Amino acid sequence: MPGSDDGHRPAGGTATHPAPTVAFRQFVLKLHSRCDLACDHCYVYTMTDQRWRDLPRIMPPEVLDATARRIGEHARAHRLDRVSVILHGGEPLLAGPERVEAAVSVIRQGVAPVPVRITVQTNATRLDQRYLSLFDRLDVRLSISLDGDRAAHDRHRRGPDGQGSHARVEAALRRLTTGYPHLFNGLLCTVDLRNDPVATYLSLLEHRPPTIDFLLPHGTWHTPPPGRPADPRRTPYARWLISVFDRWYHAPGPPIRIRLFDEIIQLLLGGASHLAGVGLSPVVVAVVQTDGQIEMDDTLAAAYAGAAGTGLHVRRDPFDVALDLPAVRSQQSGAAALCATCGRCDLRRVCGGGLRTHRWRADNGFDNPSVYCPDLYALIDHIRQTVRRDVATLPRATR
Repeated sequence: MPGSDDGHRPAGGTATHPAPTVAFRQFVLKLHSRCDLACDHCYVYTMTDQRWRDLPRIMPPEVLDATARRIGEHARAHRLDRVSVILHGGEPLLAGPERVEAAVSVIRQGVAPVPVRITVQTNATRLDQRYLSLFDRLDVRLSISLDGDRAAHDRHRRGPDGQGSHARVEAALRRLTTGYPHLFNGLLCTVDLRNDPVATYLSLLEHRPPTIDFLLPHGTWHTPPPGRPADPRRTPYARWLISVFDRWYHAPGPPIRIRLFDEIIQLLLGGASHLAGVGLSPVVVAVVQTDGQIEMDDTLAAAYAGAAGTGLHVRRDPFDVALDLPAVRSQQSGAAALCATCGRCDLRRVCGGGLRTHRWRADNGFDNPSVYCPDLYALIDHIRQTVRRDVATLPRATR
């Protein structure tokens, strides 16, 4: 399988003298490759890369065993204090409670003595009492996809029969938040410009999530995201997110964590980012498909078929081999991986060029600013001005 920088497609931005690589700390396991919803904005099933059709539906036990051993090998070799594992899909709960429990057990045994924080990323349509009791016993956290109120959510997240899934997700969230709030990791919301931003935000707050992730719909210069105009003077996604930011930032009391805003503020104040798509911190995520292929960020499926591929497999290759690949080194090389336009930008340390997926253009690969460049600049600049005003009002001794 060709990697994303296989020589047949340009992939600009690779450092001439790449910095030492940083160990993977987060591992995304594609436990099940199919889904019980047919979301029309899903990067796995509706975009360029259709390889999911040829993947095993469920990760076989021998692949899971090899994956756990490889993660443990990597964590111990790099003396990591802990790792994070995300059970993903498709929809991982389609694997069934027994298979999920076996996966958690195999992972923890294979990675020991390094602690493992395990999270399930789910659409929650199958999150019933049996699963909640299981996750409580196993100490597994839950991240749930929810795009807002019923109208906002059901516009995209429908079943194969065309019926919306909001009612089922809402019922699952009630069970989670009333009986097992300690398992709630947060909500993931894909931005839709047609939805009112503040109403969407307030509808998410009703579920008392500890964290909210607002996600930009995936697109590239070749296939732009919905509503992203060619005119760089127009910034509809920035306007949408700024409306949420202003409501969030100026709300009384301790704010809920919105990772995108938190990370931007942290970067503006001189810190580092731990969120893909902002900042220049090295990418520390590896993905394992149901057949055992080791891949990079699977959102690269929005770029072209095989863009996330490395040609590596857990039954044959350690994760350290992936760290030596040019494409992975490029993602870990910070400012050296930015295109010339981003390299001249005054916000490059905060923006980081945006998500690699969103830089793709058919004629020159990833050697571009993000297709969201105008929106990212406008959002970050708005947050910068807001934070500057507040910092300027602080007593000098506290600055």
